[in-house]
Amino acid sequence: MEDEVFQHVVSVFSSLVSWVAAGAIMFGGVVPYIPQYRDIHRTQNAEGFSTYVCLVLLVANILRILFRFGRYYDDALLWQSIIMICTMLVMLNLCTNVRMAAELSTKRRSFLDFDWTYFWSWSRFVDYLHCVLAFTLLAAYITYLLLDSVLFVETLGFLAVFTEAMLGTPQLYCNYQNKSTEGMSIKMVLMWTSGDTFKTGYFLLTEAPMQFWTCGLLQVFVDVAILFQVYYYSRYPQKPVSHTVSHTTSAKAL
Repeated sequence: MEDEVFQHVVSVFSSLVSWVAAGAIMFGGVVPYIPQYRDIHRTQNAEGFSTYVCLVLLVANILRILFRFGRYYDDALLWQSIIMICTMLVMLNLCTNVRMAAELSTKRRSFLDFDWTYFWSWSRFVDYLHCVLAFTLLAAYITYLLLDSVLFVETLGFLAVFTEAMLGTPQLYCNYQNKSTEGMSIKMVLMWTSGDTFKTGYFLLTEAPMQFWTCGLLQVFVDVAILFQVYYYSRYPQKPVSHTVSHTTSAKAL
């Protein structure tokens, strides 16, 4: 009798841990964007946030969803992509509204102009929706045609997670160029590292496709490299150089 009670308690606890882990996977990725959204909304200034972050994450997560049609993976990872796509669209809507309110030029730029000079710098949020929808339909059509190809499916999965894994590299490169980590939030990097480590562990435990955990390990490696830069440049300051924090330096943090 006691053994049955113990096994029941263990089973309930295991289920609870699984639910908590799944919830963390689904919503953990959007947490850093909540204070960023509030800050932009409060200050009505979106200059510190690069909308190209939204572009990268939208592409990565759309491809990840399409990958699931060819290779099954955990439902929590699917919902993670859906939630991230919604979050990036919300961020794009806010940034577009703020930027247009502050812009003196009356010239409006549209996705339908097909002017690559202003790609992803359009005047209305609906233009971003048109672009995302066009990309989704094109990618879905190609995926439908090549779904029977194992090589295509595996490549699609790799591109999806590799694109997201590279989000930290602009920060890494910028720190190297400036020989400094000035202006970078160390707390944010620690959040990346803990989040990416947890996510990679989740991939391994749930036996996610190889693309997920290999690129997860790559993300952790990039995070650790940035933390090493923090240590190195604080311990051995380089020759000061004049620099400003560009949009790309916030590529993952914001």
